[in-house]
Amino acid sequence: MLNLETLISEEAIQKRIKELGAQISQDYRNQEIIMLCVLKGSVMFMADLSKRITLPVKMEFMAVSSYGDEYKSSGVVKIVKDLDQPIEGKDILIVEDIIDSGRTLNYLKNILSERNPKSLKICTLLDKPDKRVVDVDVEYIGFTIPDNFVIGYGLDYQQEYRNLPYIAINKE
Repeated sequence: MLNLETLISEEAIQKRIKELGAQISQDYRNQEIIMLCVLKGSVMFMADLSKRITLPVKMEFMAVSSYGDEYKSSGVVKIVKDLDQPIEGKDILIVEDIIDSGRTLNYLKNILSERNPKSLKICTLLDKPDKRVVDVDVEYIGFTIPDNFVIGYGLDYQQEYRNLPYIAINKE
């Protein structure tokens, strides 16, 4: 059993998502975007964010893995589930739960760029710049956090705790 301490409250998350939705709606005005959810951790974030975007959106899902059951990234990235439709000529918004080393997102961005989208931008709920190993341009950031292992609001530890409505750290 983990000893959890709230890092970001449910209210703070929802307030920031509303702000991000407004910014994305403004930046993409008069366009249709494809929101690309990076499974599994980003599901809750993308669902809530999509409700705050005031223009037409389509949703796509992709699963990549670099963690397994560990606290830190293995550094090896693999595609577990690929896109269902082509993205050539489309405006793509990658929706990610957390960026730490940057390896997974860099790999994903390179793979998707080869498919010739019209634009490719990133929105992440959480950013851990102190852990960055690979530089990745991120257009939309929910919260910048310290180098702690976090769970909740889609983020897991051994596939558990995703259902917490807030972001927590384990006080070991």
